[in-house]
Amino acid sequence: MIGSSNSASFSSGIGPWRAGTGFVVLVTTLPVLAIVWLAFFPTENIWPHLVQTSLPRYVSNTIILMLGVGVSVFLTGVSTAYLVSNYSFPLQKYFEWLLLLPLAVPAYVIAYLYTDLLEYAGPVQQALRSMFGWELARDYWFPNIRSMGGAIMLMGLVLYPYVYLMARASFLEQSPHLYDVSRLMGKSRLKTFLFVSLPIARPAIAVGVALALMETMNDFGTVDFFAVHTLTAGLFDVWLNMNNLGGAAQIALTMLSFVLILLGLEYVGRRRAGFYQKSGRFSKKEKIKLSGGWKWAAFLVCFLPVFAGFIIPTSMLIEYSIRYFEQSWTPQFRTYVFNSLSVSLAAAAICSIVAITISYTRRLENKRWIRTGSKIASLGYAVPGAVLAVGVVIPLANFDNLIDGIFRQNFGFSTGLIFSGTTFALIITYVIRFLAISIGNVESSFSKVSPSIDMASRTLGHPPFRSLRLFQLPLIKGGVFTAALIVFVDCMKELPATLLLRPFNFDTLATHVYLFASDEMIERSALGALVIVISGLIPVVVLSKTISYSQTLTRPESATQTDSIN
Repeated sequence: MIGSSNSASFSSGIGPWRAGTGFVVLVTTLPVLAIVWLAFFPTENIWPHLVQTSLPRYVSNTIILMLGVGVSVFLTGVSTAYLVSNYSFPLQKYFEWLLLLPLAVPAYVIAYLYTDLLEYAGPVQQALRSMFGWELARDYWFPNIRSMGGAIMLMGLVLYPYVYLMARASFLEQSPHLYDVSRLMGKSRLKTFLFVSLPIARPAIAVGVALALMETMNDFGTVDFFAVHTLTAGLFDVWLNMNNLGGAAQIALTMLSFVLILLGLEYVGRRRAGFYQKSGRFSKKEKIKLSGGWKWAAFLVCFLPVFAGFIIPTSMLIEYSIRYFEQSWTPQFRTYVFNSLSVSLAAAAICSIVAITISYTRRLENKRWIRTGSKIASLGYAVPGAVLAVGVVIPLANFDNLIDGIFRQNFGFSTGLIFSGTTFALIITYVIRFLAISIGNVESSFSKVSPSIDMASRTLGHPPFRSLRLFQLPLIKGGVFTAALIVFVDCMKELPATLLLRPFNFDTLATHVYLFASDEMIERSALGALVIVISGLIPVVVLSKTISYSQTLTRPESATQTDSIN
């Protein structure tokens, strides 16, 4: 009877967790459904006009930008990951985490800084004119940084760490026996890399490239500043300048099609590539010691992305922040800091609660609909911020109009914009976009908790919530904190959704930097950009420590012969 009572109490306690999970799935799905509905049934259909005029240019520029960035992040991420994973050269151990640092710099920040550095009135061209006696721009040729090529180069500098992270993890997991067999068969190191290591790492590299391309599509600050008319820039133009939300939804649906193609290609790549290692996977692989010119070539390959993607822009931000500190450190700036912190902390907290709800429900009942719901709730990270902004504002605006109509009719006054015109819309967009990060980390933490703890708690008669509070939460708090930290930093950097959904007279550090830089006053926004970069360093450090810690856990020490290249 006691067991039956405990079982009944436990089953009744699962109900709220099921309802919470279902509600989250509905909320995360609603923006996409709203975009599809408005795209097919707009109030004013300008789709034929878009197809005949600007849409082909938006699509072609987006494809060119993504192809260029894809090649850039692949070459940089794979080459650096392979070198630090397999070879020993000067500062190799430091490059393992230094190569992650450009991830802390938002693409729009590095675009503003390099434009200031390389433009006609910038220090580089001034030095060249002084050195060679040139006077006018027509006296010499210098590449135009504000161009498609400039956008590809700069975005590649800050997005390659996505590929580096995935590729390095895959290279570290590869068995050294495969390398030894390839060498015994007479294959050169280049052929071993091309036909053994690279194919095995292909699924991980595909994930990294897909993440970088999704961030490329999400970017607005860089493409707007460089006048590269992509789909994201077109969405802003149609919504804000043409005041046509239906047209914006149609462009958003086009962007979603790009995302689905990326996800499909990444899935096909993983499905067709299956590699299994029966032994030696976790044996320690001794790095090959480079010497002579090879070691300095490897050093340069790893140093240049760090130098160009982090050291130069961060040095400029520090210099500008010190020089213009009095003009920048104003009560208004402190308000921007408070706004950024408040919405980012709120989104991080909500993401953590929602992720715990979904992950714990799946742990209680690992049914198909719960697993599917978890995947649906995680798709927001693949959707560009500007697209989510369109999808969120449509149902919220309709809900506001419904409430306002009821109060006007029954009470004679207007409620105004309760949801779509406040920070609520901004926070809910952040939550949907970055929920995947929280779910991934929390589910990973739950997977390390023994099922016997759940069974013991259930035997003692604890309902699900009490069991979570007393036993599971103390064990997963590290993963929850890490997830909340990463979500917080991503919210601090998010620009497109913030620009579209922020309430009137409400600016964050990201919008503050964008507005000043757009007016050619990057020096005045340097302090805000530096705060964003410093906050971005926190998850980079966490990621680096996590990788190093997982290495020590999975790779026991073993003696292996050291090779060298002369």
